[in-house]
Amino acid sequence: MGNLHGVASFGLDRRLDFVIITTEANIRPDEGVFPVTDQTYPVELTAPDIEPYRKGNTGVEFVTTFDSGTPGPHVMINAVTHGNEICGAIALDHLLRNDVRPIQGKLSLGFVNWMAYSNFDANAAGDSRFVDEDFNRVWVEDRLDGDEDTAELRRARELRPIFDTVDQLLDIHSMGTYSKALMICNGLDKERRFTRAVNFPAYIMCGSGHIVGKRLIEYTPFNDTANDKVALLVECGQHWAKDTGTAALDTALHFLRAAEAVSPDFFAEHVSDEGRAPAPAEMWDVTDGITAKTDNFAFVEPYIGMEVIAKADTVIAHDGGEPITTPYDDCLLMMPNHKAGAGMRKLRLCKRAG
Repeated sequence: MGNLHGVASFGLDRRLDFVIITTEANIRPDEGVFPVTDQTYPVELTAPDIEPYRKGNTGVEFVTTFDSGTPGPHVMINAVTHGNEICGAIALDHLLRNDVRPIQGKLSLGFVNWMAYSNFDANAAGDSRFVDEDFNRVWVEDRLDGDEDTAELRRARELRPIFDTVDQLLDIHSMGTYSKALMICNGLDKERRFTRAVNFPAYIMCGSGHIVGKRLIEYTPFNDTANDKVALLVECGQHWAKDTGTAALDTALHFLRAAEAVSPDFFAEHVSDEGRAPAPAEMWDVTDGITAKTDNFAFVEPYIGMEVIAKADTVIAHDGGEPITTPYDDCLLMMPNHKAGAGMRKLRLCKRAG
């Protein structure tokens, strides 16, 4: 506990009972390791019916584009990149039902992995992440241009011509723990400038996803320093927590405000009281990614994410018999993954940006 800065009870709120369920046999105090055997989260959100948006107006199912008729950027917001992450669908459904329209340029709204989302079941809420593979790992030209055939690759190829015309993209996601919401970018100067303008949620995390493949925000047109195109990814909170739906809509509205895509009146009418006047966001650099080498990876505390560890060389986990330690003072733990499995990304480590 002494190594955590300002994180009472490991940062967990009143919903702790829902977060980590262990049995006495699973806790090994002699090793200081707390392996997670099961996680149960209440589903506090209702997944909206997106079938009315299937036809759209672009020739690509579940994508709708509004053209202001005046010059300006093409701005796009994505929902359901992962089918179990329903907060983005809630945000887009709200915008569409409330007749959002751009005041300049174009605005596109897309339910991108609608196939996985169509399988969402609140009684098995974690089972609909994708159909064949992770949609947010396929954005590599060799795969997009190749002969492989998966549901997600087919959908990516459908959407690619639209993404190629987008100037500013927001990809809405959610997380597996009750972490505070955070914005993610690769850390290019153009992205840092734009995330400062968005200034929501309260944390901006810059750097690699430490994954195999490429996220959509790393797709070449967005990751090119020779243009001004920007793609951002927001993690709005735990997948099905009530506050996550609010964070998704507030982030979408701040993104549209920063892009000058909607009127100040539209923003003011729909943003929550909590999201109305945020303090300056904190910017952090992702320096390291931790991937499990064994099936016996376990954190020493039930971290939920955004905890700051005061001292370098503090043990935060064990991977088999190997201790995992913080590489520097004031190290932030980003998106800890408590699921078992060798080869699985477990954590990203972050340093406060200068």
